[in-house]
Amino acid sequence: MIGFSLTEEQRMLQATARDFAQQELKPAVAEVQRLKRANIPHQPWDVCKDAVKKGAELGFNKLLIPEQYGGLGRDCIDHVIIQEELATAGGGITGYFAATFPMMIVIGGTEEQKNRWLPEICSSEVFILASAGNEPDVAGSDFLCPYPDPKIGIKTFARREGDEYIINGCKAAFCTHAGVADAYFVMARTDLSRPMRESSSTFYVPADTPGLSFGKNTEMLGQCTMHHSEVYLDDVRVPETNRIGGEGELSSLFVIKCLPYFGTGLAAIYTGLARAAYDYASAYAHERKSWGQPIVRHQAVTLKLADMLVNIEAARLMTWDAACAIDSGSHLANMKSTAAKTLAVDTAIQCAENAVKILGGYGVAEEYETVRMLQDAWMGYSCDGTRDTLRLGMMAFLEMAQGSG
Repeated sequence: MIGFSLTEEQRMLQATARDFAQQELKPAVAEVQRLKRANIPHQPWDVCKDAVKKGAELGFNKLLIPEQYGGLGRDCIDHVIIQEELATAGGGITGYFAATFPMMIVIGGTEEQKNRWLPEICSSEVFILASAGNEPDVAGSDFLCPYPDPKIGIKTFARREGDEYIINGCKAAFCTHAGVADAYFVMARTDLSRPMRESSSTFYVPADTPGLSFGKNTEMLGQCTMHHSEVYLDDVRVPETNRIGGEGELSSLFVIKCLPYFGTGLAAIYTGLARAAYDYASAYAHERKSWGQPIVRHQAVTLKLADMLVNIEAARLMTWDAACAIDSGSHLANMKSTAAKTLAVDTAIQCAENAVKILGGYGVAEEYETVRMLQDAWMGYSCDGTRDTLRLGMMAFLEMAQGSG
C-alpha cells in the first residue's frame, strides 16, 4: 500500500528544519541581500557561516552518512523533507547543507577512505565539500555524451607518477563552494587518448593541497549567499589512495550512482523556493486591498495562487517519489530524480513569476522578497544541467532502466 504520511520522527525533523530556516537562515539571507543592495564589499560565507555552523550542529550536513562513521544514517526521503524546509529561507544558503556530497565517499569509497574522511566530516564544527567538474571551454552536458571521440569532454589531466597523481587543469567559474570548501571532488582524465566515459576519475583533494587555488567570487543572477569561482590545479599532487573508485569509473560512480541524490536534493530545494513564493504572495493577497476588498477575492489573483498550489503539490510528490526510488534501490531512480528536478525548477520559476505579478509594482521592488525569489528560481534552469539537457538525460536513463529492468 502506498502512503504519503510522515512518521512522527520525520515530522519532528521537518519542524526542526522549518524553525531553523526562519530563525537562523532567513536573517542571514536578508543581511547578504542588504549588503549587496548597498554595494558594500563582503564575502557571503562570512555572513552565513555562523548560521551554517548551527545547522551542522543539528546534523543537517551528515544526515545521509551511516551511523558507524558518525552520521545520522537517515534516508533520502528524510533529506528532501529537510531540504524543502531549509529552502524556504533562500535557495543559495541551503546548498551549504547538501548532505548529498558525502555520498561520493559513502557509495564509491573504500572502507579505508570512509574511515579516513567521513568521521572528520561528521565531527568538524562545519565541513563544506565541493565538486570541481565543469570546465570553461567544455559543455557540462559532455558528461552525458555517448560519442567515443576522446576530444570531447573535460581536459583536466591526472598523470600517474608512482603512487601519486599530478593533476593539472582549470575548472569553470561557477564551481559551487569554491574558495570556502574544506575539500573538493576533482574530476580529471587519466588517459586523453580514450573517450571521457572510459578515462575520467574522481579525486578527493583537501583545500590546503599545494597547487590548488581559486579565482574571484563569480557574481551570479541569484543565490547570492553562495560562492562560485574558478578552480585552478597546478601540479596538484594527491596520493593514489585519494582516488575514489577505479581509473575511468567517474561515469559509473557519479552519473549513475550519485547523480540521483544530487538531482533529488535540488528538486526539494526548488520545491521549497516555490512554496516560499506562494506563501509570500498569498499573505500579501490577503492584506492588500483593491476595490475595497483584499485582492485575493479577485479571480485573477485567486487563479494564480491556485496554479501555484497545484504545481507545488505535483513537484513535492515527484520529489518524494524519486527519493523513495533511491531508498528502495529502484532502477528508475535516475530517471525519476531528473524528472523531479526539471519539474521543481519549472514550478519555482512559475511561482516566483506569479508572486511578482500578484504584488504588482511592489513585486519588482528590491526591498520585497519577490525579486530575490525570482532570481533564485531562475538559477535552477542552468544549475546542474539545463532543462533541455536534463530532459534528454531523463529519456536516456529511462532507456537504460528498461534495458536492465
